[in-house]
Amino acid sequence: MWINKIKIKNFRNYNEQEIELEKNINIFYGENAQGKTNIIEAIFLSSMGKSFRAKKDKDMIKLNFENSEIEINYKKSDREGKIKIELGHKKNIFLNGIKIKKLSELLGNINIVIFTPDDINILKGGPQNRRRFLDIMISQLKPNYMYSINFYLKILEQRNNYLRQIRDERKDENFLDIWDEKLAQYAITIFQYRNEYINKIKEKIKKIHAEITNQKEEIKMEYFSECQTKENFLKLLKERRKLDIIKGYTTKGIHRDDFSIFIDEKPIDIFGSQGQHRTAILSLKLAELYLVKDEIEENPILLLDDFMSELDEKRIKSFLNKINDTQVIITCTEKIEVENKKVLIYNVKEGNLKKQ
Repeated sequence: MWINKIKIKNFRNYNEQEIELEKNINIFYGENAQGKTNIIEAIFLSSMGKSFRAKKDKDMIKLNFENSEIEINYKKSDREGKIKIELGHKKNIFLNGIKIKKLSELLGNINIVIFTPDDINILKGGPQNRRRFLDIMISQLKPNYMYSINFYLKILEQRNNYLRQIRDERKDENFLDIWDEKLAQYAITIFQYRNEYINKIKEKIKKIHAEITNQKEEIKMEYFSECQTKENFLKLLKERRKLDIIKGYTTKGIHRDDFSIFIDEKPIDIFGSQGQHRTAILSLKLAELYLVKDEIEENPILLLDDFMSELDEKRIKSFLNKINDTQVIITCTEKIEVENKKVLIYNVKEGNLKKQ
């Protein structure tokens, strides 16, 4: 799978730009705040239907303009395709010229693995970062997963609203049974997806990390969830009901899931050095890349944003040497040398590209 052309109009700091890409490695370099990450964002948006950094679609529209367009041509082993996204008063998404009705129709057409400087927080930060990592990966492979997530969150919001009504307006708490049943139904579906893919990641990350560290470290991954069976989750909701009413929100559920990484049996978030965090996140991202490849039977597109900032030269070379037959799109402040691979290089300055 690879992208051969990107067109953007009134997107971030770009007026109108057409970008041709190489099938292998594409490097966009330049000083900070010139528009490099905006290219990564346009690709991510075309894959996932939303940005990895903007909270609102309007934030991606160029200042003083009302509309923006992104168009991406891509090729897969069995077909070619085109995705067009219009941002404005509302968002319109077109797949091969046909407007889609549901986001799930977009997911899985362009499969990506993204690596940004913020990804170090997958391991260092709170559990919401780790859940987001899982959500991005799984929803591309199983669009029904995102459907289940969205319904779960909708029901969760309704339950939380009713918890506050019980607390503040003395509503009948027995009606919570309705939301509990629905919440449990979607929670179990989400758990099953997460459990399946975490087990697949576990198999890959152990081998990858051993190779990267020359067999000096052993990595393990453990998934924590209280929604493994519908019966147990419903029982837990009952047990926590009084506390949930007092707090005004649901204190247990799939929205509290987490996973941990261990290096030589020690949790990395507590005992891991800076170097171990960087190596572990490389292992995790490579495991994701290989997993997606296994699932779709071709290589996903690898997006490496600000690639130099969190990794030293040794780790960068180790990472790139493990990637073959994969389209890679890299943003960085300086040119980087990539051995034995075909490379297309663009210099980015104030929203303008110059092919090197």
